[in-house]
Amino acid sequence: MRVFLLFIGRLSLFGMTENQDVYLEVLRRSIEADVFLTDEAQAASALWGGHERWLFDFRAVMLRSEVLDAYAEIFFERYRERYPFQVCGLEMAAVPLVAAIVMKFQSKGLPLNGFFIRKSRKKSGLFKMIEGTVAEHPVIIVDDLVNTGSSAIRQIEILKEMKKDIEGIFSILRFRDYGYYARFQKEGVEFRSLFDLNDFKTSLGVGNLSKHTEPNPLPNPFREPMEWRFAAPDPNFAYVVPKSGPVVSDGIVYFGTDSGMFFALRSLSGETVWTYRVPFGSRGKKIFSTPAVWKDLVIFGAYDGNLYALDKQTGKRVWVFMEADWIGSSPCVASDLDMVFIGLEYGLFKKRGGVSGLDVRTGEKVWEFRSEELTHGSPAYSQRFRVVGCGSNDGIFSLFDAKTGKLRWNFQTEGPIKYAPRFADEHGLVAVLGHGETVYVLRTETGEVVSRYTMEFGGYSTPLVLGQKVICTSFDKCVHCFDIFSGEPLWKLDTGARCFSTPEVVNGKIYVGSNNAQLFEIDPDTGKATGIFYTRERIVNKIAYDERNCIFLVPTFANELLALKKAVHSEP
Repeated sequence: MRVFLLFIGRLSLFGMTENQDVYLEVLRRSIEADVFLTDEAQAASALWGGHERWLFDFRAVMLRSEVLDAYAEIFFERYRERYPFQVCGLEMAAVPLVAAIVMKFQSKGLPLNGFFIRKSRKKSGLFKMIEGTVAEHPVIIVDDLVNTGSSAIRQIEILKEMKKDIEGIFSILRFRDYGYYARFQKEGVEFRSLFDLNDFKTSLGVGNLSKHTEPNPLPNPFREPMEWRFAAPDPNFAYVVPKSGPVVSDGIVYFGTDSGMFFALRSLSGETVWTYRVPFGSRGKKIFSTPAVWKDLVIFGAYDGNLYALDKQTGKRVWVFMEADWIGSSPCVASDLDMVFIGLEYGLFKKRGGVSGLDVRTGEKVWEFRSEELTHGSPAYSQRFRVVGCGSNDGIFSLFDAKTGKLRWNFQTEGPIKYAPRFADEHGLVAVLGHGETVYVLRTETGEVVSRYTMEFGGYSTPLVLGQKVICTSFDKCVHCFDIFSGEPLWKLDTGARCFSTPEVVNGKIYVGSNNAQLFEIDPDTGKATGIFYTRERIVNKIAYDERNCIFLVPTFANELLALKKAVHSEP
C-alpha cells in the first residue's frame, strides 16, 4: 500500500483551474437544488424513530449527464498525473461515478480499468463480492458522500485482503471529520473531497454539524491486529441465514461449516486440533447446526439428517442418531437429566417435523413428538421446570415435559419459528421470537401471554434476557429492548442492516452482529452503541467468548472465524 503523509480534506486546496471552477459550480448547484433534502428527510426519519432534520441524497442526480461529466472532468484533472491506476466504488451510488471516470479517461486516450464492490455478496450465480475485472494497478476509491467513513473502511479492508495498493479516496462531499479519517491516515490512504458541510452552511442553513450528528465516532473496541483469522473452505454464499455458530469449551472452539467439515480449533492460536467430515447434505447445505458440549462430547446436527456425537478431544465418533431427512436445528443438552433435544425435518407430505429427546450418553431415543411442518427451530431447556420448548415452521411453539415428551401446551404465533426460545427461569417466563412481527413472553407453566412487543418485521434469532430487559434482533435492521413484564419499549438501536445474530452479553456489554458486516458493542442500559468492529462478511450468528483466554470469537456467514481481544482502553 502506498503511504501518503499529507491528509487533505478539500480539493480546493490543490488549486483549481478556471474550467474546474465551472465544473465545481455545476455540482454545487445540483447539491443545493436537488441533493439536500429536508421535508423528505424528516418524514423518513420519523418512520424509524429518528430526529434527522436534513440529509444529502445524491441518487437524485447521479445519472444526470452534466453532473457525471463535471465529476469526471474534475477527477481527470486531479489524478491524470498519477496514471496508470484503476478506480472502484461501492454499489450503488459509486457505480455511475466509476463509469463516468472510465469513459472520460478513454476519451482522453488513456484506457482505465474500473470495477465496483458489492455491499454484500451476491446470493446467486457466482456469489461475487466484486464485479468487473481487477487489474494490477493501484486503486483509487470514488464515492459521492463520506459521512462516517465506514463504507470506505470496508472497501479498504477488502482491497487489503486482495493485496492491492490504494492510491486514495475521492468524494464529492464529506460532513464528518472525526476518527474515521484518522483511520485513513493510519492506512496510508490519501483522502480528498470537493466539498464539506461548511460550503453549504449559509446557502442551505444547515447550522452546526454537532447538532445533527454524534460528537465522536464509535471506536473499534478490539485491539489490532486481530489475534487470528480462520477461513473454512468452500462456503455457501446462497444462504444468508444463521449457520453453525462457535462454541468454546476448555480453550477449544467448535463449529461446523457449509462444506460438511466440522472443526475444533485452539482459541488462542486458531490451530486446528481435529476435523470431522459429514459426507452428505441437502441443497448445498451440510452443517448449519450450532454444536452443544456435554462432558467429553460435542454434539451437532447435519443436513444428512443425522445427529452426531464426537469425542471432543479426538474428534472420533461416539454415536450417531439417524432418523430425520435433514437437521438444521441446534441441539440442547439437559445436563441434570443426561438428555439432549433436537428439532427434526422430514421429507414426508404429513408429519414433516418433530422434536426428539435422546439419552445424551448413547444417542438412544427416549421420546419423540411429530408435528405437521418442518422443525428447523432449535429447542431450549428450562432446568427449573424440567420442560423443553421448541417452535416449528407452522408458527406453533410447543412446550414438552423434558423426561417424557408429553405435550404441556401449544401457542400459535404469526409466522415460522426458526430459532430457539429463551427461558427466563428467574421469572418463570419464556420469550419466543419468530418471523411474525410480535415477540411473545409467555408464562412457562401455563402458556399464558404475559407481554407482547411488536416490531415492523420478525426475527431469526434467540432473544436475550437481562434482568427485566428482553433484547432481540429483527429483520427491521434494529436491536430492540423492552420490559419483560409490560412489553413497553426501553430502547432501539438502528444497525443499518438486517440482524440475524443472537445478542450475547460479555462483561456487561451486549455484542451483536449485522448483515452490513459490523459487530456492535452496546450499553444494555441506554441502548447506545459504544463501539463497532468492521469485518468483510456478514455476521449472522452470535459470537462466542472464551473466558479462560479472554478471546471473542466472531463468525461470518462465509464460514470465517475471527479471534479478537479487547483494546486496552475498552477493558472492563
